[in-house]
Amino acid sequence: MTNPTPAPKPGPSTSGPKPGPRPHGAPTPAVPVHHVAVGDPSKHGRIDADGTVWLITSSGERSIGSWQAGTVDEGLAHFARKFADLATEVEILEERLAARSGDPRKTQTAAAHLLEELPNAQVIGDVDELAARLGGIVASADGVAEEVKAERGEQRAAAIARKEELASEAEQIGSEGTSWKTGGDRLRAILDEWKTIKGVDRKTDDALWKRFSKARDAFNRRRGAYFADLDRERAGAKSRKEELIAQAEALSSSTDWGPTAGRFRDLLQEWKAAGRAPRDADEALWVRFKAAQDVFFAARNAVNSERDAEFAENAKVKLELLTEAEASIDPEKDLEAARTQFRAFRDKWEEIGKVPREQMHALEGRVRALEKALRDAEDADWSRTDPEAQARAAQFTERAEKLEEQAAKAAEAGKDRDAAKFREQAAQWRDWAGTAQSALSDR
Repeated sequence: MTNPTPAPKPGPSTSGPKPGPRPHGAPTPAVPVHHVAVGDPSKHGRIDADGTVWLITSSGERSIGSWQAGTVDEGLAHFARKFADLATEVEILEERLAARSGDPRKTQTAAAHLLEELPNAQVIGDVDELAARLGGIVASADGVAEEVKAERGEQRAAAIARKEELASEAEQIGSEGTSWKTGGDRLRAILDEWKTIKGVDRKTDDALWKRFSKARDAFNRRRGAYFADLDRERAGAKSRKEELIAQAEALSSSTDWGPTAGRFRDLLQEWKAAGRAPRDADEALWVRFKAAQDVFFAARNAVNSERDAEFAENAKVKLELLTEAEASIDPEKDLEAARTQFRAFRDKWEEIGKVPREQMHALEGRVRALEKALRDAEDADWSRTDPEAQARAAQFTERAEKLEEQAAKAAEAGKDRDAAKFREQAAQWRDWAGTAQSALSDR
């Protein structure tokens, strides 16, 4: 009778082969390896009263060891965990084969070894299913190996094709490219990618490398010639910028703010059009040019600051005046007095002067609102005293009275139908007169 080994702690098994790199050099995604759920081990094994451990398979029972370290349930769980560890090794082999990682022949050998040892394994679980899975790995590994071989052939062809593309792109840049920074950056990026492309035979790789290297040298020669010409242009730009600096320094003390500011804008445009001077001189030239600008604009800003302070004080005074006018001018209460007060307000408002631009709209809006209230009151007053409207209401009343007289005469003469007609017309005119009078009252 064998002594049972201590029950393993839960966790991933560290035995068995591990997944290797995927084809094309891409890293294999991490395969989560967990113990298989133990489930109910009593379906696949039992322990006798004397401690003998039995595995139940499709071909019958066989003894796999002895358990004396605890209860029957603890023993079954122990051997079930050992089965789960073995199943995890099988899962790793399946994942490795499915991912085409490593050498399928080695995976096949490992699966065959586990299959050979399975009849002697001291485990409790569905051993038949595990044997079938191992058999599937052994049977499919040859086909996978052929597929991997074909894939690697395709990868070599793809690698050659990609380097062909990169060499052609480099040749185009070398012969036609004029965007020197972009072209140089792209050639460096091509070189970086070139180094990552593996699997090309040496002879083909050397020939492709010569094409790329020749194209890069051609680009570098043309770029060198361009910058030699550029150095000559920059010497001329330096001379032109020195002339512009002399003009800017002459203008720096001017107090003719508007025209001089415009001239400085023109000088700045001429500065930009002059191009870049040599790198070691361009920044120093700009410092001198900007210093002349700063002298002028600092003086102008000082004057503007004084003006802004004056405008801000004007705004404060206008706000107080406007607030007082809004509280005191009431055209509904006394229209004539409101007219007088508003004229006085307007005179004072104009005398105060300008305000900051950002406050102008709000203040003028409130003034217009005050003026509109006065104008609306004047319009309403005129409507109430409109002689044409009053005359029209009187005409309606007069017409109604005449029709009522005609109705009375017709009734006296026994002409009842005529009398009814006149009374109906008189009622209509009386109604119109009432409406006209109401409109006057509502104004």
